[in-house]
Amino acid sequence: MLKLGKFLAQNATLVNLVGRQQLGAASRLYSAAPESSDSDLPIDITNPYEKDPQQCILCKHSIEPHYKNVKLLSQFQSPYTGRIYGRHITGLCKRRQEQVEQAILRAQQCLLMPGYHKDLDFLQDPKLFDPERPVRPHKY
Repeated sequence: MLKLGKFLAQNATLVNLVGRQQLGAASRLYSAAPESSDSDLPIDITNPYEKDPQQCILCKHSIEPHYKNVKLLSQFQSPYTGRIYGRHITGLCKRRQEQVEQAILRAQQCLLMPGYHKDLDFLQDPKLFDPERPVRPHKY
């Protein structure tokens, strides 16, 4: 058996030529197959079950809240009490929620916004979120 292995190793090219002539049609099938070893490597594909990263509405549109933008800030204020809605209702990220709160307080100090109710001019504005259906429900 070892002698046969040595013989095949020494005369590999000769054996391949003779073997292909004897196989005939079968040799055409083997020669058409790709001889690269890359076919065994894994293919990089995206995960079909991966969810898109969640972004708050201000980050998605790259809006910086400013105290002079009263129309935007009034969206985050309750029309009846003037209270600032929390993160679980607005769906904002922590950074933007803090910026909105600071901008509302500054606008109220500068008397650009009322403190205890929403300005009547902004009651008919389109809603960015529904306060009755919070993004993250609370326990009450």
